[in-house]
Amino acid sequence: MKPNEIRDMADADLEQKVKDARVELFNLRFQLATGQLDNPGRIKNVKRDIARLHTEVRAREIEAARKAAS
Repeated sequence: MKPNEIRDMADADLEQKVKDARVELFNLRFQLATGQLDNPGRIKNVKRDIARLHTEVRAREIEAARKAAS
C-alpha cells in the first residue's frame, strides 16, 4: 500500500484497513506455524502496512489536537 493511497483515505477507512491488516497478519502467522505459508515475505509487508496506517492515524490525531489548541 502506497503512502499516497493511505493519505487519501477517510478516517473510518483507515481504521477498517488497520483491522483488516491485523486479521491478515494473524492468518499469515497461523499459516507460518502450520507450514502452509507460501510467501514468508508477505508477513513483513503486512507489518509495514500496519505501521504506515498507524503513522497516518497518529499524524491526523496530532493535527486535530494542533487545530483545537489554536
